[in-house]
Amino acid sequence: MRLPVGEHTGRPWRIHAYVPDFTTLDVWSFRTPGAGPDDFPRVLAAIAAGAGLSEQSGPARFLFAVRWKLGALLGWDDPEAGLGPRVRSLRERMPEELTATADPTPGPGPFAPLYELPDECARELANKTVHGVLHLGWVEKPGGGHELRMAVLVKPNGRLGRLYMALIAPFRHAIVYPAMTRAWEAAWRDRERPLR
Repeated sequence: MRLPVGEHTGRPWRIHAYVPDFTTLDVWSFRTPGAGPDDFPRVLAAIAAGAGLSEQSGPARFLFAVRWKLGALLGWDDPEAGLGPRVRSLRERMPEELTATADPTPGPGPFAPLYELPDECARELANKTVHGVLHLGWVEKPGGGHELRMAVLVKPNGRLGRLYMALIAPFRHAIVYPAMTRAWEAAWRDRERPLR
């Protein structure tokens, strides 16, 4: 479910200190029924194990395939356009006690880990269009229980980046995030179901 930006910016997340030049673009919540205060690592593990791109809806997979194809054709994702050559990693802004909580080696997908704490984690990516951060946080709900919150923070790369972010906004909200919600919530719900 989409949330107001203030649901992210109004919380005392560690990421705020390192992204003053980024814009909080989207904030989304994911239901995690039965989760307790210490279950954030279990939620992350369930998502990693059961909510990859192959678990997304057909339209979401199609959009990602188009995006990667365009990126390859236009050079958006060339290594020299990413972290290091074009953009300094946010890890350089962070203290070692924070960055030591996550292996900096990128896993599957385009994001590189920044840190992982008991109630929040952050990952970053950079290409020719944007420097972005995916922030995940663990939030206690007013009626009890906990839920996962995702915030997407961006720093567009000039006019191209601003245009790109404006063009993909309807697809993020109508297709990508709803598909991600279904996959992530199913991964938590089915976390203990034996694999077939």
